Amino acid sequence: MSETYNICLDVGGTKVLGAIFNEKKEIIYRLKKKSKSEGDSTQNVEKVIVSVVEEMIKESGISKKDIHAISSSAPGVIDQDNGVVLFTPNLPWRNYDIRASMEKKFGIPFYIGNDVNLGVLGEYKYGVARGYRNVVGFFVGTGMGGGMILNGELFTGNQFKGAEYGHMILNPEGPLCNCGQRGCLEAFSSKQGMSAYIRQQVSRGRESMMADAVSDGVFRSKALKKAIAAKDPVATEAVDRACHYLAIATGNMINTISPDLVVYGGGIIEAMGDLFLSKILAEVDRYCMTAIRPTVDIKNAALGDDSVIYGALALIEEG
Repeated sequence: MSETYNICLDVGGTKVLGAIFNEKKEIIYRLKKKSKSEGDSTQNVEKVIVSVVEEMIKESGISKKDIHAISSSAPGVIDQDNGVVLFTPNLPWRNYDIRASMEKKFGIPFYIGNDVNLGVLGEYKYGVARGYRNVVGFFVGTGMGGGMILNGELFTGNQFKGAEYGHMILNPEGPLCNCGQRGCLEAFSSKQGMSAYIRQQVSRGRESMMADAVSDGVFRSKALKKAIAAKDPVATEAVDRACHYLAIATGNMINTISPDLVVYGGGIIEAMGDLFLSKILAEVDRYCMTAIRPTVDIKNAALGDDSVIYGALALIEEG
């Protein structure tokens, strides 16, 4: 009997990361392509996803008949049971039945879930959260995503809209968030939030190595890493501010859930190493009940960029 394989995808607003897993759960092939759509078209984004799958099959040399399933993430609200993207902020999908479309195209079972939910699930099944039963995850990237494992199961809430604690309001008079509210965690601690703070300081006449990096949007992680290494004061303030509000949000979640583990993941966490973790740990205790804090571990994700695709693999195994 020939070996079977699973194809797992991490679909974002600007890229599609694909990986092929063998039966030993090893990645034997990976591919990354830009996914920025032209003309705001659902079909254009899907074409990139299809091209990634087709190219991986061709270049890896595996047979289509040996593919057990395809699984994908996407940002936003996902009806995980039915494979429908209800809403996603960075892609042109609204109530889009991507499962039906992909299964018609490839004739292979297709699964899809929210990206941060899958990131936390990946860490729970294969990464730093193995062996824990209750896990709270903060994934820090362009935005701020949340994911939660409760009693050993992924928690998605009513109509798959749960765990959006990136939009926990920490200061109702704080900066405007893309969600329309003010003072959300995302508005302080995401790349968008930090970029907005740096632009504000530069507009007030302060000098920063990050001025060009944030002039047209959010910075790239390597630019922030370079500025922090050079002790750029504005960049340092932005990071300190981000970690301060992450510490407050972490304390709130610890007091609310009493998890076994809080895990930080996402591109900015991976790029900055233990910097964010050390700053959060330095002040999180003041926002936790003293009876709860000693029973909670706080760690960085172990799988890096692969957290989400490992979560997509877990979705296949659970399906």
